[in-house]
Amino acid sequence: MIVTFDTNVLAYATALAPQVKVQRAQDLIGRSMQGGPCLLLLQTLGEFAYVALCKARMPADRIRALIDVWCAVLPVHAAEADDLGAALDAVKSHRLAFWDAMMWATARRVGVRYLLTEDMQDGFALDGVRFLNPFVSANDGLIEEILPVS
Repeated sequence: MIVTFDTNVLAYATALAPQVKVQRAQDLIGRSMQGGPCLLLLQTLGEFAYVALCKARMPADRIRALIDVWCAVLPVHAAEADDLGAALDAVKSHRLAFWDAMMWATARRVGVRYLLTEDMQDGFALDGVRFLNPFVSANDGLIEEILPVS
């Protein structure tokens, strides 16, 4: 059960949200870094850098330091050419936003089963990848299963 995170979880983990979301995101990232079956997508890291730079006005050195810590512990996977076609098919068939579809396509290709996000339809599964909102208490049991506390 491989797990990955959408940009919002990474952003919230760096205090770019209300305190309850910050604590939850930090807990999720911490669990993943303690040996959880997790990976990061290069697209997510890029989107995080953009949000942190442009919206939060975080210094580039701090962003780089955070990304370096995450990448030292979690494998990172980039999109490949075939992911583009799969993403466009998902846009057409499932009305996903393009960048969400690209994230899904890459996640699917590398074996992700759960994409933790609050931006996509909670519980929706597409070709083996389930979108799960980690900030909804109804999902706490499943989160405990897929990212157990060490």
